[in-house]
Amino acid sequence: MPFNRKPQKFSASINEVEIGTGDKVIKLGGASVFPFYTFDGSIGNAPKVGVEISDMGLEGEPAGVKEYYAGCTTMGEIAKKAAEMEGADFVALRLDGGDPNGVNKSIEELIAVVKEVADAIDAPLVVEGCKNAEKDGELLTKAAEALQGRNVLLMSAKEENYKAVGAAAGLAYNQKVGAESAVDINLAKQLNVVTTQLGVKAESIVMNVGTATVGYGYDYVISTLDRIRAAALTQDDKMLQMPIITPVASETWGVKESTADEADAPEGWGDVEKRGVSMEVQTAAADLVSGSDAVILKHPASIAAIAKFIKELA
Repeated sequence: MPFNRKPQKFSASINEVEIGTGDKVIKLGGASVFPFYTFDGSIGNAPKVGVEISDMGLEGEPAGVKEYYAGCTTMGEIAKKAAEMEGADFVALRLDGGDPNGVNKSIEELIAVVKEVADAIDAPLVVEGCKNAEKDGELLTKAAEALQGRNVLLMSAKEENYKAVGAAAGLAYNQKVGAESAVDINLAKQLNVVTTQLGVKAESIVMNVGTATVGYGYDYVISTLDRIRAAALTQDDKMLQMPIITPVASETWGVKESTADEADAPEGWGDVEKRGVSMEVQTAAADLVSGSDAVILKHPASIAAIAKFIKELA
């Protein structure tokens, strides 16, 4: 007896969010089927890949990353090189130096970097904070103002600072808002609810629901992403129909598999940089097939691999 497959189609869809301006604008979301289910219907816009750079420059980066940016001495040069990377759709600037428990750069210093990076590229730009909610509230507000007209995505709008970030990015300066929660469908939905109640349009919100590196409790990440996408499509839940962006690099390059020297690693682990690339690629691929609409990576080899992965599946 022949097998007759029944397409699984939904009347609901993921919101489409544009980032950037001009010819380089990218669109996230738009899918009316599960991730890469092209045999069931339209996946909307193929997932996008971003290149992460830091205001701290190339300090502490893997050898392959430093090699790619060889000769770059300013943040503008690094940003331009990142935008030119094979497979890159956008640039993501992480403002690590703002962390009060770290270098603790001033808001003025960081905004100068933001402007330098923005002026150096015409690619879409995503700006991530320093992981300190209080400082990010002020920092991202200033960044939204400094980047007027660029239609950027300001990440790190959390429960503690969504009013400041949302009001500046989503209302005052017409930017896109990245709503960040901690791998929990209820927290993600609640943040979207209160952000829209603030007045930010649902179509201006991109979710960052978090991730873990594969092998580090990653099954909970898959469960969360799957549940969000299922609720958005099968239940037509308007507060979960925002596209999802996942910063992968900041998670995967900090685990022991990506950092342990060969002399200290268990026998058979092999080259440390190949391990790091492997962790980054595996995590990004898993995030994408589970529901993420964009991933942020840093190693040229990882970005090329994931860009190819997307092209062959989308």
